[in-house]
Amino acid sequence: MEKLFLVMPAYNEEENIEAVIDAWYPVLEKGGVESRLIVADSGSTDNTHEILVGLQQKYDKLQIISDTEKQHGPKLMALYDYAVQSGADYIFQTDSDGQTDAAEFAAFWDMRKQFDAIFGNRQNRKDGKWRVFVEHVVCILLRLCFGVKVPDANAPFRLMKTEVMKKYLYRLPMNYELPNIMLTAYFVNYKERVAVHAITFENRRGGGKFSQYS
Repeated sequence: MEKLFLVMPAYNEEENIEAVIDAWYPVLEKGGVESRLIVADSGSTDNTHEILVGLQQKYDKLQIISDTEKQHGPKLMALYDYAVQSGADYIFQTDSDGQTDAAEFAAFWDMRKQFDAIFGNRQNRKDGKWRVFVEHVVCILLRLCFGVKVPDANAPFRLMKTEVMKKYLYRLPMNYELPNIMLTAYFVNYKERVAVHAITFENRRGGGKFSQYS
């Protein structure tokens, strides 16, 4: 069975984190016994960390990284590096704010043999017109500057084959602010086998916000 690492950054998510872990932990059953759910929580000023520590008593495959920078991008870089160094076969990234639906993971997993990466496409975002506008601008810039055409460059719902992803990860500094956008650009620009799959994306229920949009 493949070794799946499900990774998510967290920051001030005490209102969401327990429900999110409860929803996503069963996804690990798709992978092998060494699959893990890794949360990067550093800098939270609420009870996010304490809740996560408590959840480790319930979920033995839940691990916490707490020594990263607090920003979203560096947390992603640390999570991806941890998964690579731990020998993951596949890395799936989502966020810890409850905006994504764990039930939609199965479709991505079923396509894993055909593609090196499957990226989510938030076709009906419910988190505000401003974020939709920013994502639209990002995609325009990628197309104009790099010839990369994608509908959603930064979606926090992505399954990547580790052996392919690591070819590009270390081209970025570990404190890089926008790793998902650049990884998407690398995969498409270098003509890796990429699929885009529609996902739902709800408004966040509460909790903190990262310094970077997602």
